[in-house]
Amino acid sequence: MTDLAKLPVTVITGFLGSGKTTLIRELMQNPGGKRLAIVVNEFGDVGVDGDILKSCAIPDCPAENIMELANGCICCTVADDFIPTIEALMQLEPRPDHILIETSGLALPKPLLKAFDWPDIRSRITVDGVIALADAEAVAAGRFAPNVAAVDAQRAADESLDHETPLSEVFEDQISCADVILLTKPDLAGPEGVAKARDVIAAEAPRPLPVIEVAEGVVDPRIILGLEAAAEDDMAARPSHHDTPHDHDHEDFESIVVDIPEQADPAALVAAIEGLARDHNILRVKGYAAVSGKPMRLLVQAVGARVRHQFDRPWQPDESRQGRLVVIAEHDDIHGDTIRAALGAPALAAE
Repeated sequence: MTDLAKLPVTVITGFLGSGKTTLIRELMQNPGGKRLAIVVNEFGDVGVDGDILKSCAIPDCPAENIMELANGCICCTVADDFIPTIEALMQLEPRPDHILIETSGLALPKPLLKAFDWPDIRSRITVDGVIALADAEAVAAGRFAPNVAAVDAQRAADESLDHETPLSEVFEDQISCADVILLTKPDLAGPEGVAKARDVIAAEAPRPLPVIEVAEGVVDPRIILGLEAAAEDDMAARPSHHDTPHDHDHEDFESIVVDIPEQADPAALVAAIEGLARDHNILRVKGYAAVSGKPMRLLVQAVGARVRHQFDRPWQPDESRQGRLVVIAEHDDIHGDTIRAALGAPALAAE
């Protein structure tokens, strides 16, 4: 059994738009009797995920137990951000029973696990488990984790494919580090897609892993909390593409924050985001918008050309009805003026 003096931490990882925030919202509402604390590692300059989670805080996970790290990937800012945040959560009264860490979609989990070996926290905290979320439809399509045999066949025919994309490496590292895989959005993938996604995950996993289908983040907390994996002591079983002297960075990705005007028609905003994904290879858009005549804020979540939106809460009296979106793409596909124009936002003034 895990030393009861150690505070358990669950690392929740997964590719862009795989459903991490939705899962955490569900765990907040159904924590299995545990008092939770949450660390959100937002990629970008605006804490959209943290804001979403704080808006549904409950007594077992009050807003003060939800902390954001918005200065970059958690695996690259360990000393400056992560360690102080964990220490602050451990000082809360009453003390949390369990900490959930939502990594950014671009984070590699293994460098984060290594942070738990720091002397200041190793004796007081343990990694209860690493949960990796995988979008069943995307995996089945081979967009994030190409089948090794298929890639090898393509390499033989096309010299330009003789490399791994950054997206596939991130996905494979997340699978390799996991204790449990949650296969999300199975309804969109269908039975054949789910079966194909399971085959891809099995081919990438370094050891047999439980794979559980999850829709809308609903999962029994007993399945993913209380694993007692002590992952910080099990690093050799979690191989990574980045088990080399080279440092991990995110120069292949970039994000921009776009302030958008009040929208007359949400459908027009959805169409603009779909167009950005189709024409400019935008990977992820998330944020919120104000809609004319509506007292509620419109929450927007997009993965590629798949856009979901819903009214999540009323605008507060002291809030400006200002929409804001985080747009993420690979470095060469981020063109700020083009993106702002597509979203109806004014161009930035020249320096």
